[in-house]
Amino acid sequence: MKLQQLRYIVEVMNHNLNVSSTAESLYTSQPGISKQIRMLEDELGIQVFGRSGKHLTHVTPAGREVIEIAQQILAKVENIKAIAKEHTLPDQGKLNIATTHTQARYALPPVIRSFMQKFPRVSLHMHQGSPQQISEAASRGDADFAIATEALHLYNDLVMLPCYHWNRSVIVRKDHPLAQLSHKVQIEDVARFPIVTYVFGFTGRSELDRAFAARQLEPQIVFTATDADVIKTYVRLGLGVGVIASMAIDPVLDQDLVALDASHLFDASTTKIGFRKGAFLRTYMYDFIERFAPHLTKDVVEKANALRSQEEIDRMFSKFDLPVR
Repeated sequence: MKLQQLRYIVEVMNHNLNVSSTAESLYTSQPGISKQIRMLEDELGIQVFGRSGKHLTHVTPAGREVIEIAQQILAKVENIKAIAKEHTLPDQGKLNIATTHTQARYALPPVIRSFMQKFPRVSLHMHQGSPQQISEAASRGDADFAIATEALHLYNDLVMLPCYHWNRSVIVRKDHPLAQLSHKVQIEDVARFPIVTYVFGFTGRSELDRAFAARQLEPQIVFTATDADVIKTYVRLGLGVGVIASMAIDPVLDQDLVALDASHLFDASTTKIGFRKGAFLRTYMYDFIERFAPHLTKDVVEKANALRSQEEIDRMFSKFDLPVR
């Protein structure tokens, strides 16, 4: 049994059993991967993958167990490499972050600026995507950190640590009727107009749907996007009332819009940062986490990482007074 063979079966699963794309991503040949998988199966006396002719069709029950352990072994190998680099090149390395547009555009820039000033020899890479894409990138090891708010059930193989709470604002043009309200905006006020907001599953969108449902109202959502800047563009065009994260409002660039605080209308959302269970975190990784969420010191992160379940982690942080953005 070779590490190379374990890597092949894990990567084949990550590429939806497409051996050709797996070979391309690993810079090797398709026949070479197929041969090594067959050799591993012969050695183990089981099939890792089911087949139809030359095509892989599914992962067998035994194969799932083997791949799960293979993932753990490969993660340990990466930890060994990371430990070595921590001692030989403590201020050098890579940091891959998977997150949404809102976090990348509004929450992370000052953190990344100060981080790169301290660690100029660390290469930082940002991957934007949906909650599912973010969780998959972190689970595969393509991302060191996942930063997300929605669909946290997707991250059950990661350690997810709460960073901060945030809420929403309603944005309208200055000539919009809601801009003339003499009282705090209410759900009923927003329900009178078409709404422009996030795609379901992005940036706390579920809280908007829950708030309307609680009042037995149906939101007139006419346009959705994953990008707050796109939403603001269509609000400017008069397409509807915008509902976006308050952190996405720029006091300078958005002076032509009126922002109405809506924190009393929606439950706050919580942004979390996550990493693979058992991952070895480099010194600069701990530094990044603390810059993003100052209460997540190295000691706190290590204590959370030592807990057995996400439920225990959540109980630990229930005593924390998280910041609000």
